[in-house]
Amino acid sequence: MLKFRIIRGGLRLLGIRRASTVPAASPHARRLEYKPIKKVMVANRGEIAIRVFRACTELGIRTVAIYSEQDTGQMHRQKADEAYLIGRGLAPVQAYLHIPDIIKVAKENNVDAVHPGYGFLSERADFAQACQDAGVRFIGPSPEVVRKMGDKVEARAIAISAGVPVVPGTDAPITSLHEAHEFSNTYGFPIIFKAAYGGGGRGMRVVHSYEELEENYNRAYSEALAAFGNGALFVEKFIEKPRHIEVQILGDQYGNILHLYERDCSIQRRHQKVVEIAPAAHLDPQLRARLTSDSVKLAKQVGYENAGTVEFLVDKHGKHYFIEVNSRLQVEHTVTEEITDVDLVHAQIHVAEGRSLPDLGLRQENIRINGCAIQCRVTTEDPARSFQPDTGRIEVFRSGEGMGIRLDNASAFQGAVISPHYDSLLVKVIAHGKDHPTAATKMSRALAEFRVRGVKLFAPPCPYALPSPRGPWEGSGSPALLFRLFKPGSLLGHIQTNIPFLQNVLNNQQFLAGTVDTQFIDENPELFQLRPAQNRAQKLLHYLGHVMVNGPTTPIPVKASPSPTDPIVPAVPIGPPPAGFRDILLREGPEGFARAVRNHQGLLLMDTTFRDAHQSLLATRVRTHDLKKIAPYVAHNFSKLFSIENWGGATFDVAMRFLYECPWRRLQELRELIPNIPFQMLLRGANAVGYTNYPDNVVFKFCEVAKENGMDVFRVFDSLNYMPNLLLGMEAAGNAGGVVEAAISYTGDVADPSRTKYSLQYYMGLAEELVRAGTHILCIKDMAGLLKPTACTMLVRSLRDRFPDLPLHIHTHDTSGAGVAAMLACAQAGADVVDVAADSMSGMTSQPSMGALVACTRGTPMDTGVLLESVFDYSEYWEGARGLYAAFDCTATMKSGNSDVYENEIPGGQYTNLHFQAHSMGLGSKFKEVKKAYVEANQMLGDLIKVTPSSKIVGDLAQFMVQNGLSRAEAEAQAEELSFPRSVVEFLQGYIGIPHGGFPEPLRSKVLKDLPRVEGRPGASLPPLDLQLLEKELIERHGEEVTPEDVLSAAIYPDVFAHFKDFTATFGPLDSLNTRLFLQGPKIAEEFEVELERGKTLHIKALAISDLNRAGQRQVFFELNGQLRSILVKDTQAMKEMHFHPKALKDVKGQIGAPMPGKVIDIKVAAGAKVAKGQPLCVLSAMKMETVVTSPMEGTVRKVHVTTDMTLEGDDLILEIE
Repeated sequence: MLKFRIIRGGLRLLGIRRASTVPAASPHARRLEYKPIKKVMVANRGEIAIRVFRACTELGIRTVAIYSEQDTGQMHRQKADEAYLIGRGLAPVQAYLHIPDIIKVAKENNVDAVHPGYGFLSERADFAQACQDAGVRFIGPSPEVVRKMGDKVEARAIAISAGVPVVPGTDAPITSLHEAHEFSNTYGFPIIFKAAYGGGGRGMRVVHSYEELEENYNRAYSEALAAFGNGALFVEKFIEKPRHIEVQILGDQYGNILHLYERDCSIQRRHQKVVEIAPAAHLDPQLRARLTSDSVKLAKQVGYENAGTVEFLVDKHGKHYFIEVNSRLQVEHTVTEEITDVDLVHAQIHVAEGRSLPDLGLRQENIRINGCAIQCRVTTEDPARSFQPDTGRIEVFRSGEGMGIRLDNASAFQGAVISPHYDSLLVKVIAHGKDHPTAATKMSRALAEFRVRGVKLFAPPCPYALPSPRGPWEGSGSPALLFRLFKPGSLLGHIQTNIPFLQNVLNNQQFLAGTVDTQFIDENPELFQLRPAQNRAQKLLHYLGHVMVNGPTTPIPVKASPSPTDPIVPAVPIGPPPAGFRDILLREGPEGFARAVRNHQGLLLMDTTFRDAHQSLLATRVRTHDLKKIAPYVAHNFSKLFSIENWGGATFDVAMRFLYECPWRRLQELRELIPNIPFQMLLRGANAVGYTNYPDNVVFKFCEVAKENGMDVFRVFDSLNYMPNLLLGMEAAGNAGGVVEAAISYTGDVADPSRTKYSLQYYMGLAEELVRAGTHILCIKDMAGLLKPTACTMLVRSLRDRFPDLPLHIHTHDTSGAGVAAMLACAQAGADVVDVAADSMSGMTSQPSMGALVACTRGTPMDTGVLLESVFDYSEYWEGARGLYAAFDCTATMKSGNSDVYENEIPGGQYTNLHFQAHSMGLGSKFKEVKKAYVEANQMLGDLIKVTPSSKIVGDLAQFMVQNGLSRAEAEAQAEELSFPRSVVEFLQGYIGIPHGGFPEPLRSKVLKDLPRVEGRPGASLPPLDLQLLEKELIERHGEEVTPEDVLSAAIYPDVFAHFKDFTATFGPLDSLNTRLFLQGPKIAEEFEVELERGKTLHIKALAISDLNRAGQRQVFFELNGQLRSILVKDTQAMKEMHFHPKALKDVKGQIGAPMPGKVIDIKVAAGAKVAKGQPLCVLSAMKMETVVTSPMEGTVRKVHVTTDMTLEGDDLILEIE
């Protein structure tokens, strides 16, 4: 039967009386000879080894380090006078636990004494005895005292005999789960398991119910065994919400014992101390006296020598309970040194030499508290991921320093590798001030100065032949391969530290008031509202390095380098820009704005240079960086413009997909720079800015948020002129408070009586419906540039006669070369606004020339009021900017416009894209056939209005026909057997609406067979999207900084947005790079500046690129602000030929990834097993801490990807549940 003991008054008195029978140690009981120590070996690693080496150096003692095979790059071996490898072939932790190797090194190298540090062998009596047997002094208590204090059960019995109160618990280590059950039955829950032969939180588990008992018993036993070589446990009643107070003691070999006051170690996470304070704030003086008196009493009871710590729990009633003695130096000894001015390591060494405490000037009456000290342990643990340790390579390390700050460094330096095998401590930061608030302020300031930057690494694969570095334009530079092989957050993710969490602790009012207990972290969830480090410079270097190694991150149609010179930005006058039409809109609203447009004398222009022009000529690749440069000039010199088209359409997804920009941020920044000119966007009716149908609430919310961010005019169109889709877009734009410009998409030729499908009557009928629906402005959207001057006159004059008070706006493309003539004809017929582009961005598949329209109307009733000289300067800028995008310029393959557009009716932007695609597919010489097939495909589908997305459907079918060598007749005859492009099938199903004249039969029936058909407006049947739920999911994936704009981007382009967020979390801020650097990266030895924000500029120089290493990486060297920086970049071409463990994807619910790097020590399920939510799946061990991976869902295990003893990196795929 297991026996338990509770402290009662009588028993305590008995303990005191029994203690009195033990002979007290006396200074005269023995005579010891003083033997100076000449060489000290530290049987430890990292920070504590360095701390002891420094003390030895100050005392003139030679130092010896030991290190494992995994620690060859650690700083502690460089800080010692000598360093020797131990534990060859052993596991990382076992190397430092291998006593024979350590003793052998000590003997072979004439070591006088061994300092054990903390952890590892520091509390192993057999190690202390082995040192003594080998004739080497052990800097610590005697082996017998180490044994007694290391066995927590025996230490507990000694405390009882000394009259020190203890927590109810077992008298001896338990040997079975049954005994734990028995204890729980007697004392109830909660209880706590503790390792009998070690501390530091290892082997410690709190249990709150019988259901948790078995799992926690097994985990505590396994952890204790791994950390201390002995899995023995004892069990205690768990005291809830206590303060954890420990007393520093120091004894010599003559029986002198003194205390150096207490430390408050209550701020803990998983029973491991995070922040330590000396002295404990607001500690009752009488309680302090009892704690220190009991500590000295207990030390004298066992004849304690050297440094040690007596630990207590103090409950809410001020009662204290002994929990253990740490017979070694503590991690937090530093705060005691700061407030007492006693060097504990010096004292340890001197005591081991045989000197007495009085000899050292250490008498209890002389020990005084001087101020307050706080210690923070800076680690690479990520608080946002339950403090899972990050491992990888440190690329930047800058510490906080200054008055009152002490740093005890572990191995934090540029190039250091944080290993998964050991503790993730980087540095201990100790702040000393006159009181607790002062010390907290100094600590907070110091932590704010830290800069720790690094990337997570993964285990290197098998050796790989080292190819030569490729040129910047060779191979696949797209990061898509990188993101398929590895989850961005783990492979390219940046090392996180606990500094943001520590800063939250230091700013917490409860902490500043000094009223914390061991539940402080658990009860303050706001501590985890972390402000992430910007890490901007290092992210930029990673991007530049990636481009230098792998080539451009955006697909490049042709091999053409960006212009080496930047465009010339014309001068801009100081002061605000002149008033423009937006001032009227803001003052009078959409209706008043429309009246002002209609009443305006002269022709108004809309500039498409910021959107449609570069979409047509430069594959929509123009970056916000170049738009912002010219924006102030536009605001000051083109205030008479009707509007600037700068958003929506293809620019929305391309910004995220290829330019890695937030389209909303573009809108916000341009709005700030151009406050006086209305902005206009392209809204695809019920498709918003996407290519498919969305729930109605998404379209309405999109327009609302766009208006809030500065959009003014919504050009609403539908690719089929399908009225239900148009009306939805108009209603959404109108409800948002925007100017509604309903657009009729134009095709055919109203002047050709043989073209009867799209006649003048058809367009007039559409106009009647749109005007009745309440449009503010009516637009004719001629996407292919089919409007000839005669047709312009007929259509516009008819509209003007029918709607004399309605502003008319005409949009065309200049593919045929007749665009200027057509727009002049429209103006003469009564159009109020026509679309133009800067001269150097006009013509071909873009809009007509701004300069030509300005010049042709100057001095006439249609005078635009725009200065021609301003147009010239504007054009010069864009001519230079266009050179930066040479790889995307349509002139690389297309040298002129073509009047055959009147036959094939290909929209301007699509004409450019098809030309590029034909050349990239080797069909450049067959582009004539592609255009012919486009005509046939259009007729097959019933002669459609061709605007995105209907134009894409026709184009997809045309390319399908060319690739398969099919004529129209053959495609129609074989329609039942052919696998048509998905876009064609979905069109025939009715997913984008109903075309004028209906669907083509019998083609539709042949293609669809039994596939479902959509009746009516496609989006009408879609249920509303839960935007709040989507926001919550985005926060879970991407963190707290998710905006309403982000939610809409994810709603419309979920995959594109997810990739964009992952990419920019790894690389960025890319908008600060000029376009040549963004596309091509720097050349070796090139120096350049990057302005992050006003007053913060980086000076960068690219230095070199290394050969490929075994992990498929190249090291890229830079000079940043005069300091050397190097980064490791994955070579995507080399990685194609290497094998890596797959990563778990966040957005795939059933994929379970490793929460931290570690070793698989137990797998609890197999493929095919049924699992419940919360059920343990496997157990990982890392840094001597075990973590149980539980199932986040109920389901069946589809596949297990790991085996026992396998070493995993963070987020490695463990198993899949379905």
